[in-house]
Amino acid sequence: MATTDTELIDLLARLSNAKAPSGFEDEVVDIVREFCDGWATVEVNSLLDVIITPGNVSPDKPTLMFDAHGDEVGGMVQSIHAGGTMNFVELGRFAPNTLAGQDVWVRTTRGAWTRGVIGVKPPHFWGAAERAEGTAPLTLDVGATSKTDAIERFGIGIGEPIVPATDFTYDEATGIAIGKAFDCRVGVCALLLALRELATRDDLPVNVIGCISAQEEMGERGVGAAARQVKPDAAFLFEGCPADDTFTPADEIQTALRRGPMFRYFDRCMITNPRYQRFVLDVAAACDLPAQTAVRTGGGTNGGVLHQLDIPSVVAGIPCRYIHAGTAICAVGDIRTAARMGIAVAERLTPEALASF
Repeated sequence: MATTDTELIDLLARLSNAKAPSGFEDEVVDIVREFCDGWATVEVNSLLDVIITPGNVSPDKPTLMFDAHGDEVGGMVQSIHAGGTMNFVELGRFAPNTLAGQDVWVRTTRGAWTRGVIGVKPPHFWGAAERAEGTAPLTLDVGATSKTDAIERFGIGIGEPIVPATDFTYDEATGIAIGKAFDCRVGVCALLLALRELATRDDLPVNVIGCISAQEEMGERGVGAAARQVKPDAAFLFEGCPADDTFTPADEIQTALRRGPMFRYFDRCMITNPRYQRFVLDVAAACDLPAQTAVRTGGGTNGGVLHQLDIPSVVAGIPCRYIHAGTAICAVGDIRTAARMGIAVAERLTPEALASF
């Protein structure tokens, strides 16, 4: 890949720091528009799916769609209490017990973002039932002292989005990045870098069109509309997937940092096309690219929607520790490897290979 480490880290940092929960992907859309300026056409639909069409597309070739979702898990203000605190709902699903004490950004009705915290009742005040269960109700708090104060001074409104207030950091010595929204901003990063490199090529057997899809965390709601627009013959998905190397017995680990992207055979929404999966794994072996495989009993991706539209799909899952929490960890080398995998597959996906799926 022609991308420098500095460019990759800068792009990943901007994507991670973007405040863009499901349904509010605007900041990611802006980053994608800027990145694609000069080498691709960008279209955005009403769901905030972003379709990226490079200038080398030919009407005589089949189409491979690259997909990664632009949204992150977050929340939304549901109601405002008389004392100024708020109820909220989750957009997507946070891991249990991770929100208590989490500092967050809350968008105001004026379009700015203000800091807040997911507050939990101090244990000093817990009742017997709360002590027995080990949990107490959570509340959203920006420091307001009344409902009027929250609305008028802080600009709080019902329906406004919430995201964790985690700043991206990168350690050059270790190659480790820490930040929020790696599900799926690491995938968006890999997709953009791979697609830009492929956009310079006129020798590819397929057109490659990118999709940064919306609302994946709310049940894969956006990718179907994008697929109906692109009409791909196959899809290669980039995903920030949960690593399992911090809690799984060593001989059962299937998604570890620094071992390349994970390709799943099965999850709760898809049995991966075995012929396409084998093709991709053979490409990885031929190109000496590290890859992992997994059988997952939980989780799902946009592949669950795409394969039901008769679009053969594989998922390159970039391992990230602690996704669906406020802060995650990834190895940047795995992002680069996933991008190289997407490039290598696009180079070899001939009409004959497509027909075999």
